[in-house]
Amino acid sequence: MAKIIAVVNQKGGVGKTTTTVNITAALHDLGKRVLLCDFDPQANATSGMGVDKNTASPNVYDLLISDADPVKAVVSTKYGDVLPSNKALAGAGIEMIGIDNREKLLKAALDALTDRYDFIFIDCPPSLELLTVNALCAAHTLLVPVQCEYYALEGLSDLLATVRLVKRKLNPELNMEGVLLTMFDSRTNLSLQVAEEVKRHFPGQVYATVIPRNVRLSEAPSHGKPISAYDPYSRGAEAYRLLAEEMCAS
Repeated sequence: MAKIIAVVNQKGGVGKTTTTVNITAALHDLGKRVLLCDFDPQANATSGMGVDKNTASPNVYDLLISDADPVKAVVSTKYGDVLPSNKALAGAGIEMIGIDNREKLLKAALDALTDRYDFIFIDCPPSLELLTVNALCAAHTLLVPVQCEYYALEGLSDLLATVRLVKRKLNPELNMEGVLLTMFDSRTNLSLQVAEEVKRHFPGQVYATVIPRNVRLSEAPSHGKPISAYDPYSRGAEAYRLLAEEMCAS
């Protein structure tokens, strides 16, 4: 049965999609069976895996609203499998309001796929509304990317309050997978200070691997490839390889 991991932080620009795409590819390279569920209406993870977000059908929206077959929605790529998203998902939060068990629609869809994979990663939208609650209900654990910048911890208290509420009311099995430091620049005091602060707030829960600020990581999505395919010898690719090994060892 797959371990389902939600990659979540309601702040935008912290590296959620970059992490979801590249950890999927890195674990796939290690021989793991991995599925990326793109649960963000921007669908950047879909295109980052080389899948056309405009033509992929059925997609995650269809699973939630039209009860489409999850198996038929999966797109296989050289880097791992993808449950694609598109902009229609932006309206799903409103359409789901009238549906029974609306918080667990994604869980029901992923339950049909768990025996096919070792890991399922959910790329969450940068918000704390119904889509993210669905991801938290479907997940076993959370991976929280935190960028090494001034406002790094801002908003994390809101996220943790939502997690506690979901854990108490909807998904008592939900636990922390780990906190991942992203956009780390060892040349700056700020990155080092933020890293220390995050470790103090999350003792024993911060990955040893840190993701560096790396131009090649930001270039790769425009080519529809994870970093391991775009530039396998870059610092970014090496970091995600190490993260994948750390996750497998834990």
